[in-house]
Amino acid sequence: MATHAPAIALLVINVGLLWLLLAFPVGVRTIRVSRTFHASRDKIWNAIFPLGQSADWHHSVLTSQSFADAPDRVQQTYTHLDRHGEPIVRTLQIMQSLSGTEYTARVLEDSALDAAFWTDFSERRCLGGDGDVMHLTIEQTDRYRGLAFLIFRFFSLRREMKSLQQWLDTGESKPARAVFEHPLVQCGLAVLSTLLLWPFFGLTRGGLMLSTLLTLVIVLHELGHLAAYRAFGHRKVRMIFVPLLGGIAIGGRPYNSLFEVATCALMGAGLSAFLIPAAIILHKAAGHGTFGSGTAVLIFLLILGAFNLLNLLPMNRFDGGQVLRQVFRSRSGRMVGSFLITLIIAAVGWRVGLSAPALLAGLAVFALLSMMGSTGVKPRHRLDEMTGSQRILSGLGLYSAVALHGYAVVYATDRLFSWSQG
Repeated sequence: MATHAPAIALLVINVGLLWLLLAFPVGVRTIRVSRTFHASRDKIWNAIFPLGQSADWHHSVLTSQSFADAPDRVQQTYTHLDRHGEPIVRTLQIMQSLSGTEYTARVLEDSALDAAFWTDFSERRCLGGDGDVMHLTIEQTDRYRGLAFLIFRFFSLRREMKSLQQWLDTGESKPARAVFEHPLVQCGLAVLSTLLLWPFFGLTRGGLMLSTLLTLVIVLHELGHLAAYRAFGHRKVRMIFVPLLGGIAIGGRPYNSLFEVATCALMGAGLSAFLIPAAIILHKAAGHGTFGSGTAVLIFLLILGAFNLLNLLPMNRFDGGQVLRQVFRSRSGRMVGSFLITLIIAAVGWRVGLSAPALLAGLAVFALLSMMGSTGVKPRHRLDEMTGSQRILSGLGLYSAVALHGYAVVYATDRLFSWSQG
């Protein structure tokens, strides 16, 4: 039991962090951000009020105009794109307003998201101060499940305040990459994650190699998602590295079709699957003489296969669950598809020597993760359905990825065991 303690601890930490970020019942919370500006009240008010003369000052706002028959409603058009690549249009209702001082608004319609997404959302902006020293406070209230989206909104408001200061100083509001998303920062976070994982594998040279290879596998997995986004025409894609938890690939617009959802989810493991034959050939070419040659390739294969097999489990939070929900539209179909994938992965675990209690415990943990619920945001309109050929292609791709990564685990485990015995 002691030999499995680091792996169990890492698993518990990851499950706990996922629960906090994605499923913790935060409830209704208000985010509040304040900043002091050296500018006139009229200039700031005309920028922050949706019907102000400078309401389109922000680089993400194209237009902001009222309705002739409803003066308390505002239609705003954004540079952010919807599923068809068109600018998102959002309708606001001004519920309370005190000219030059404060207003409260809520979202009535959104061309990209279902109205239910905005049910509990409201925003209040207050402007106070004297002369050219003004204090702006922005409050956003909403119901949250998990801390991730709440944290995202907090930093979005901070960036908006920074952009407003730039506009007041220079008359321009240029889109700026968040410091957290800068490539150098992400590289630093990848290194940090490697170092944080190191103790779980043992503070030795071999442990550092294991944590480094795991980080590399995570990066390759997310690159697969990014490649799929690009293939479907996403103009901007990026990867966010979260220490211990791994990486998150982010596309440039909402999904347009169920086939796009399935393909983008599958390509994380799909890209890695193409590396398996190459790694096996490299292992055979390197030989079995030293730990640093052929054996290192086997360890990479083992980590690559195991990591992607876990991601292909048919759970709500995992890529496998995403693909299954698109391929099998009926409940019975999803149950059969989930059972087959779980059976294959369990068979791989049994083949490499995992005990029945260990397999059952692992499946129980991932079932618990699945019960956290889906994080998907409901779009306003139904996504385009799959054609029959697309459904077959996605299904074959899913089971091929499972089979290839399963073979990688078996291949690597058998030869590592033979090497250790020899």
